[in-house]
Amino acid sequence: MMLFGKVSQQLCGIKELPWSCDSRYFWGWLNAVFNKVDYDRIRDVGPDRAASEWLLRCGAMVRYHGQERWQTDYNHLPTGPLDKYKIQAIDATNSCIMSIGFDHMVGLQHVEKIRLCKCHFIEDDCLLRLGQLENLQKSILEMEIISCGNITDKGIIALRHLRNLKYLLLSDLPGVREKENLIQVFETALPSLELKLQLK
Repeated sequence: MMLFGKVSQQLCGIKELPWSCDSRYFWGWLNAVFNKVDYDRIRDVGPDRAASEWLLRCGAMVRYHGQERWQTDYNHLPTGPLDKYKIQAIDATNSCIMSIGFDHMVGLQHVEKIRLCKCHFIEDDCLLRLGQLENLQKSILEMEIISCGNITDKGIIALRHLRNLKYLLLSDLPGVREKENLIQVFETALPSLELKLQLK
């Protein structure tokens, strides 16, 4: 399992396979493997550890409550009591997280910030799932969604269910086309939200 950390980071940097095959199918299969939810693992090590493993395996970073340093290396995740390390922030920049892995987030109760930047596999279903998770509805305070080409208005509107959301940055999202409607939806659902739109 610990092998995934180094391997995933190296594989995410490769653009072409050295052998002849359809690389799209290979990458799709590999990303699905990295995102596969192991419910036994979640039960054995707890939701925060299992989610940390998933996120780092996919090239993301996590930061725990009470710590300044981001965890970037799968092989150097801290050990200790299962309830000691609680994920406070997630930075999924350039990661391969996708909707099939989002069940890893079900038990997370302390996540305050999520950054999705250049996440090519993030789609509306991912944001719909985030908006449905009761724990995250309470805990998330800040979100940034930048250069995620598969996100549309439908996915963004689902974030209105994050009832404690205070800051939302939306930038370079070509699939988001109805800015005025978004502003109205968030003004109604989350009147104290600071909404920053950097959209064309």
